[in-house]
Amino acid sequence: MADDPALQPTADFRPEGAEVQAEARQAGLPPRSAKPVESRSIAALKDAAIAAFVALALSGPIVGLVMVPGPSKALIVQQRWVPVAAIVAIVFIGRLLLNLFVWNRARQAATQPRPLAQRLPPIGAFATPLLLVLAVGLPILVIYAVPDQSRYILGVGTLILTYIMLGWGLNIVVGLAGLLDLGYVAFYAIGAYSYALISTEFGWSFWICLPLAGLFAAAFGVMLGFPVLRLRGDYLAIVTLAFGEIIRLVLLNWTQLTKGPAGINQIPRPSFFGLPFAAGPGGFSETFGLAYSPNHRIVFLYYLILAMALITSVVTIRIRNLPIGRAWEALRYDEIASRSLGINTTNVKLAAFAIGAMFAGFAGSFFATRQGFISPESFNFMESATILAIVVLGGAGSQLGVAIAAVVMIGGLEALRNLSLLKSVFGENFDPTQYRLLAFGLVMVAIMVWRPRGLVSRRRPSVLLKDLKRPATDSARQAG
Repeated sequence: MADDPALQPTADFRPEGAEVQAEARQAGLPPRSAKPVESRSIAALKDAAIAAFVALALSGPIVGLVMVPGPSKALIVQQRWVPVAAIVAIVFIGRLLLNLFVWNRARQAATQPRPLAQRLPPIGAFATPLLLVLAVGLPILVIYAVPDQSRYILGVGTLILTYIMLGWGLNIVVGLAGLLDLGYVAFYAIGAYSYALISTEFGWSFWICLPLAGLFAAAFGVMLGFPVLRLRGDYLAIVTLAFGEIIRLVLLNWTQLTKGPAGINQIPRPSFFGLPFAAGPGGFSETFGLAYSPNHRIVFLYYLILAMALITSVVTIRIRNLPIGRAWEALRYDEIASRSLGINTTNVKLAAFAIGAMFAGFAGSFFATRQGFISPESFNFMESATILAIVVLGGAGSQLGVAIAAVVMIGGLEALRNLSLLKSVFGENFDPTQYRLLAFGLVMVAIMVWRPRGLVSRRRPSVLLKDLKRPATDSARQAG
């Protein structure tokens, strides 16, 4: 049978592989699976040209034609083809380089083992302490290095930490329990308005209103959980989206309670154990013998949200190792199998919505006391989309990935406000802030192409089975 010529590989049918290709070259046969270099280059050029044409079709009407006010208050169409040409050129060159050098090598290395990557330590082993030290020392570094920009940089850092806390809260619902929530900003708004109304009407301090705002948001999370117990996937996303819009419309139209579009102003600021951050007797500066500076309140708010975010992370990690956390992960993978194992999916879902909403309520109360003014426009759908994008791009279920994604997205978008280099390229009339959403979309598309499971797609399992290497015969012998 082995010498049967009918079973031998021929020149028309040969399995792919480096050894077979070498044997084919020694035998004088052309390798059928290998494409010539010229054909790969032509295919790469065609693909890059198609991508450039699509970029031209999309960016031409959006970027190239802009409505601006003209003489006599009339709108005129302003043509800006230089940015369009730059976008098309970047897409063409980038797609060509990807086809020639990145994707081709990635296909070749897909089936080969990567021992070096397996020997590298996990990213969290050194990235987490580094980010923590950087976050704690940022105010000191900024105040002494760039005192003129300290308020702005600390404000951006506070905003990033707020979104990190929101991302970690939503990560419980989406990353651990696998429930797609598009109305998470509703709990954020409930926490903000709860603190604003209680503090302004009753005069209670921030430290008393903070847990109350979390409890109110958790109660609304349970209220949302009951109608969606039997829903999954797209239907769950639609219902949660509707819930977020309902809360926004209620805040907008219930003027007797929320003051409608006018919002709530003069929201009390938090104090440091009863010491206000104000000049004069009895203030923080005079009590500690310091010269009064408005940066004291900014630094305090920064460390306050940092502490709240760290507490959110610690509580989430602890809960993930508890039975309820393992039940969330089981629910994410297969709800039917979870029910067959005796898991009460009703309580599990309600717990996920309640705990995730509670952390959003805490973040909302901090947002209200930091801003001093809130209105329904601050809690639109784009906020929910941004928080969900942070969770998905960072890696569902990954604490470190969510933090990195928040720094990249929120900090990156803020960095686009002051790009003088682009003005030197495209002219003084170029406004980088007009392209923030375009850059935001490009970053999301790029991450979804190269890292479809998020920036940090691997994390330590909640439960490790240490006896996997024990032979089955040993277990059977011990049982006997």
